[in-house]
Amino acid sequence: MFIRIKSSKNSSNRSVQIVESYRDENGNPRQRIVRHMGTASSDKEIKLLENLAEYAKAELEAKKTPSLFKPQELAELAIEARKRRNEDKELNVNLKNIREESRITTGIHEVFGKVYNEIGFDKLLGARKKVSAKNLYNMVMARIANPKSKRGSVTDLSNDFGINISLDSVYRMMDSIGDNVVEKACELSHQNTKNLLGDDITLLFYDCTTLYFESFTEDELKKNGYSKDLKFNQPQVVLGLLATTEGLPVGYEVFPGNQAEGMTLETIIPNIIDKYKLKRVIFTADSAMLSKKNLDFLEDSNLEYIVAARLKSLSNNWKNKITNTDEYSSVKTENEYERLRSFDYGKDRKLIVTYGQKLARKNKYDRDKAIDKLRKTLKKSSNPSSLISNYGYKRFLKIDGKAKVFLDEKRYKEAAKFDGLHGVITNVKNLSDSQIIDQYHGLWQIEECFRISKQDLKIRPIYHWTPKRIKAHLLICFVSLVCVKHLSYRVKLRFESMSVAKIVNSLNHIQLSILYDKSTKTKYVLPSKFNNAAIKIYKTMNLETNTTPYKLN
Repeated sequence: MFIRIKSSKNSSNRSVQIVESYRDENGNPRQRIVRHMGTASSDKEIKLLENLAEYAKAELEAKKTPSLFKPQELAELAIEARKRRNEDKELNVNLKNIREESRITTGIHEVFGKVYNEIGFDKLLGARKKVSAKNLYNMVMARIANPKSKRGSVTDLSNDFGINISLDSVYRMMDSIGDNVVEKACELSHQNTKNLLGDDITLLFYDCTTLYFESFTEDELKKNGYSKDLKFNQPQVVLGLLATTEGLPVGYEVFPGNQAEGMTLETIIPNIIDKYKLKRVIFTADSAMLSKKNLDFLEDSNLEYIVAARLKSLSNNWKNKITNTDEYSSVKTENEYERLRSFDYGKDRKLIVTYGQKLARKNKYDRDKAIDKLRKTLKKSSNPSSLISNYGYKRFLKIDGKAKVFLDEKRYKEAAKFDGLHGVITNVKNLSDSQIIDQYHGLWQIEECFRISKQDLKIRPIYHWTPKRIKAHLLICFVSLVCVKHLSYRVKLRFESMSVAKIVNSLNHIQLSILYDKSTKTKYVLPSKFNNAAIKIYKTMNLETNTTPYKLN
């Protein structure tokens, strides 16, 4: 079995295929396509498809049998019977005797079940904890399909998927998850990502977010702190996430809610060095990580970095340099900036600042919108001085005496000088300034991971109170995130980009109806029609899309 790149006479596109050799009935050597991985028009796309093909070839050569999500009783039999459908030459039934016995959603479980097992998450809890392992699997599938509380997930599993588990058994599973399980999940995610990308990970994005609780009681993990959701009166935890340029998660850490983002590096960096053993790491993060201590720490750890700069916090001398955009050079780039300038920042560091008209318009629009809202609020307020504490307004206000409040026009003009400007500080030497900026712009991938976690997987608010169950909940959400990101990456390479919401919605519509013939006492399975998106998803995972009815028993 080997990978073949095939060109076409009538097109510049090339196809990536997995091919195997065999001999026909006359003993002559022949070749056949085992799997078509997709077509590409550039060397970069070909390389990505080759990596995916190597991943798929290893799976085929190892003859892995996907361990599907097997609902109890009827659902389990239905999925297994799907494999034997070709044995039924003809189904002779009288439709008047047919009744629907049950209907089971199978798309999520067949597709994400295979992804889950391929990554190795089915082995997270070890061979001895079969019940807990099955419960973990069930809760991950339920969170992907329709994220709810653990109680709500147990109800959905019973109603939609034919899975009957008790809430107490779910809590026992969560209580059995220790730090070793979290470490193993991160290792599996990292190793699988390396395999998928052809062992080519050089850039890691890192960012933090806050996750709040429906509680007002603090403990050693739940702490009040700076909340990105503006829930300052509720305790929270800080989640630090590592991801590749493709947006594939490779690890995470949980910190107490009062931990400042910039102070998380001393925990996360040794893990990068000790766990991931990467050939080269370019650590990329936003301005929350920028401090002299952090930059020194990264350099002492022999890591390259690209970190967003806080331009408005620089000295007046630096502000005068960077706001003089006449000295900037024009650049051609696909990203949203037109001019760029690089400055020597000392200690082998560079400050690279870009200017973009689109960003300038956005900065002005956002500021003017806030000012307009502020003016309207000033007219309505009977106590203007109370606005000094209002979030987002106070930098444009001045108080004169005890009650007089007015706009600070000078501060407004100073802010306008930075419209369209964005900067990074870096110690990377063998990349051009434009390449460094382009690398930084990939940071949206980790922001996308947080968006998926919060919106599609509803990681917060958190309803658990004990540190053990909080960490177990975050593990379930991390495993779910890894599964959806890996599948969406593979679908994008094979066919097209699909949002997580579209993938999940498509698979939630793939169902099996269990039909019962009351005259012959025979059960049959009627698969639902596959939508176009589901067909592509199933083909990506090399799963069957046949909708022919078949006999269950």
